Amino acid sequence: MIGAPVAAHDLNVRLESPLPVALPVGSATAIFCSGSAYPPDDEVRGLAIVVDGVPHPAAAFGMPRPDLPDAHRSGFWATVPVPAHDRPGAVDLEAELELARGGRVRAPLGRIEVVEAPSPTPQEAPAGAIAVCLATFEPDPALLRAQLESLRAQTDERWICLVSDDCSAPEHFERIVEAIGPDPRFVVSRSARRLGFYRNFERALRMVPAGVELVALCDQDDRWYPEKLATLRGALGGAQLVYCDQRLVDADGRVLRETMWKGRRNNHTSLASLLVANSITGAATLFRRDVMELALPFPDTPGLQFHDHWLGLVALAAGDIAYVDRPLYDYVQHRGAVFGDVDERAEPARRAGSRGWRAAYFCGYLAREVQAQALLARGG
Repeated sequence: MIGAPVAAHDLNVRLESPLPVALPVGSATAIFCSGSAYPPDDEVRGLAIVVDGVPHPAAAFGMPRPDLPDAHRSGFWATVPVPAHDRPGAVDLEAELELARGGRVRAPLGRIEVVEAPSPTPQEAPAGAIAVCLATFEPDPALLRAQLESLRAQTDERWICLVSDDCSAPEHFERIVEAIGPDPRFVVSRSARRLGFYRNFERALRMVPAGVELVALCDQDDRWYPEKLATLRGALGGAQLVYCDQRLVDADGRVLRETMWKGRRNNHTSLASLLVANSITGAATLFRRDVMELALPFPDTPGLQFHDHWLGLVALAAGDIAYVDRPLYDYVQHRGAVFGDVDERAEPARRAGSRGWRAAYFCGYLAREVQAQALLARGG
C-alpha cells in the first residue's frame, strides 16, 4: 500500500547527502539526495524521492555498495526539485520503495525547515553605492592590507564593504579588524563556525543592505586597479553581470601572465558551455541585486562548490553578461590561497586529483545537474 507507515529502520533507508539546514520563504531549489535503501528479505524494483507528497524517480537505485556487505546493491541517488513555499513551515522528504513482492512503502528521509529570509544588514550607503562583499579567513596580513588599500584607492568612491570572516582564529580576526581600522565604510562580521569559502561568500551576500542594487565580490589577497569599480559600473549597461580580465602575479608582484586566457577559452554567451566549464572569476565581477536574490540560497552540489560558477550561471540564465577585455586587477597566486595557482605548473597535480569516471560523474555531471535543476526551479 502506498504510504503505509513503515519505520525507516525496518526498511534500512539512509540518506547520506546533506540537506539544507533551512530554505527561505519564496525560494525554490533543487537538492541532491544519495544514500542506501533495502527492505529485509526483499528486493527493490524501483525507488523515488517524495518531496511534499510528490514522487520523483531516482536516477539510480540498486547500485553497488561494497561498504555494506549485507546490502551490496542498495545505493541510490537523485536530484529533486523543491518548490517555493509562501509561508514558514517545512519540506518533508521520503523514500518510496517499490518492492519485488509487490506494493510500495515509504520511509522518512528528512525535513527542511522553511523560514523567513534574514533581514539585510542595517547599514547606510550612499545613493548608487556598490556593496563590495569581502570574504576572509586568516589572511596574510601584508596581502590583506594591499587589497584594502587598493579598494580605498578606487576612483569610484560610491561603495561600502561588507566583510564576512569565516571564523578565523581570534588573533587573525584581530589583525583583520586592525587593518580595516575605524573606516565607517566597512562592516565586519565573524561567523560563529567555519563555513568554507562557498558558504562564506553566501553569508557575505546576505549582508548586503536593502536598497543597494549593485554588488561586487572581493578576495582577501588581490590588488585592484584604481579604475576597477568605475570601469565595471560603466560597462554593465543592460546586462545582469559584467566581468573583466585579470593579470596573474605572485605574492611579490612579479607577473606570471598578462591575461587569464592563456591556454583557455573565455565564454560568457553559451549557458551550456558555462555550465560545463566556468570562465567567470568572482573577484572580476559586478552584478545586479536581482542576480544575488535569485542565487540565494546557494545549492548543495556533490564535489567542490564554487560561488562564482553559480553566480555566473544565474546571471546568464536571467539575462546577458558583459565583458571588459582588459585586466582590472592583479590576481595574486600564492600557497596560502584556497585556489590561487592557475599557473600551468599546477596542472599535472590538479589533473591527477580528478581522474576516474566516478569523480567525473559525481563531481562533474551530477554537480552540473543540480545547478541546472536549481536554475529551472528558480527561473523557469
